[in-house]
Amino acid sequence: MRKQLTAVAGTLVLAASVGLTSTSAVASGEIGDHVEDLKGHLSTYEGDVSRFTDRLDDMTSAYADQGPKAVETDQLIELWEEVKLHAAVEVTYVPVYASIWQGIYGYKEAVDNDSGIERVRAEQAALEAALWQGLGAVKMASKHQASGDSGDQEGESAEGDPIDRIINNLEKVTVEHAEGETEEATELVHDTYMEIFEGIEGALIEQDAELVESLEKDFNVTLPQQLEKGAPVSEVTDQVDAMKEKLTRAQELLEKAEESQGDVF
Repeated sequence: MRKQLTAVAGTLVLAASVGLTSTSAVASGEIGDHVEDLKGHLSTYEGDVSRFTDRLDDMTSAYADQGPKAVETDQLIELWEEVKLHAAVEVTYVPVYASIWQGIYGYKEAVDNDSGIERVRAEQAALEAALWQGLGAVKMASKHQASGDSGDQEGESAEGDPIDRIINNLEKVTVEHAEGETEEATELVHDTYMEIFEGIEGALIEQDAELVESLEKDFNVTLPQQLEKGAPVSEVTDQVDAMKEKLTRAQELLEKAEESQGDVF
């Protein structure tokens, strides 16, 4: 996949040095002034990760000893929306932000469905990894913010490769869905199809018409229906992952076509 969680430096997305977004409202509330000074709040963000992992340890221990009824998994959502790290990751690196939400619901569903201690521990490990990746992204972003070069990165992201932009938007869709913003998530799917995918559709049809047809169904039928019916986060995530695999294939086809055209001329 083109998304590389461990290579944050090349794909950081900061909004005009972050300061422009500090008073913007998001699904979970105000972002907060602290994002204007990420470096000055790194210790707070590190503390947030520690709070979260400690809470996970307590929940997993309670589950192992007493079963799912002893664990209030909704506390994870409340805690994530409470900590400052939430906003810092949200304005810094959308793919990791989406992974954290997916990890929260993966753990929650494993506990609530009584999937067994091994599954619960595996989901805990995945969520903790996403949290540490989020902190790493924020630390990297703090360096860019301090040097004042984040604005250029944002511009490059906005005008970047269409497949990358589509994948980034699909990550945002999983976040909107996890936060209960069904209308926003559905609109983003529609806008991504109309404003980005249709721009490459013609060239892609020449390479693989069936792939285009499959993606059209994903954008216009499968994913919107899942969102509208309130499908579990894991189900929406699986659908988005399947779409990203197809989009990666589309990218490869478009790059090969471009190379072939270049050879001709």
